Amino acid sequence: MIIDVIGEFMRKKILFDTDIGSDIDDAVCLAYLLCNSDCELAGITTVSGQARERAMLCDALCKAANKSVPIHAGTEKPLLIDNKQTRAQQAEKLANHPHSAEFAENTAIEFMRDVIYQNPGEITLLAVGPTTNVGLLFATYPKTVELLGGLALMCGDFLRGGKAMEWNAICDPHACAIVYNAPVKSHVSYGLNVTTLVTMSSAEVRERFAHPVLKVVADFAEVWFRERDRLTFHDPLAAVGVFCDDVMKYERGAVDVDIFNGEQLGRTVFTANAAGPHTIASEVSPDRFFDRYFSVFG
Repeated sequence: MIIDVIGEFMRKKILFDTDIGSDIDDAVCLAYLLCNSDCELAGITTVSGQARERAMLCDALCKAANKSVPIHAGTEKPLLIDNKQTRAQQAEKLANHPHSAEFAENTAIEFMRDVIYQNPGEITLLAVGPTTNVGLLFATYPKTVELLGGLALMCGDFLRGGKAMEWNAICDPHACAIVYNAPVKSHVSYGLNVTTLVTMSSAEVRERFAHPVLKVVADFAEVWFRERDRLTFHDPLAAVGVFCDDVMKYERGAVDVDIFNGEQLGRTVFTANAAGPHTIASEVSPDRFFDRYFSVFG
């Protein structure tokens, strides 16, 4: 069953969970949220190795946007497997930008709980990194599942034979399985089948990232571009999808996460079902995405 729009995701209160500092798309995503007048950032949490440094990167972008947003460092290690992402490489650029270094370790889970409890039914949790924080949140405080307004993930790969291994899912497959098994009211995933279709060359990034907040992102991006010459807008696509109902088409069904096959831990498999608990993005208009993304920067 094809779904043209998902109007229930037209929400404004966003709790943003990110592994900013590795792939540059997290910073590109946060810039969009900070500059989007329809977005009220209720808080930012970081996940994966060097979570405090990731919090500092978030703070540098918040300061560039003149926004005061609560930021909390989260869990650095996956639930059961070895950590595949131990460093936040872009932290080397922090010296170039004002930022706070006063972030305590591992305070994200309780903060996420409090934000959701204090805003029942109003929070959309946008998670664009390994799902360790979200999995621990749901397992430790199951009431948060019923109190969430919605969950949007940049995670998985769908409708392409189920063979691709998406980074966020494989970094903590067991947490990912917890998240996909949680009975959230509205659960939307943006996978590689759509995110890989929205890319930009490093040259165009340097040209188009002229807004003051995007200039900071462009500086972070120079670390990313040392080993590649393109930016893929994985995480920003998920963020734009939360606010804009005309960029993608969606399909309803069920997502299973493989936690048993050692060679394919974290593989996501989608089964179409009109009554299923999950919605996935199935098609994207790249031109419309870029129009909606850059529109918030004036």
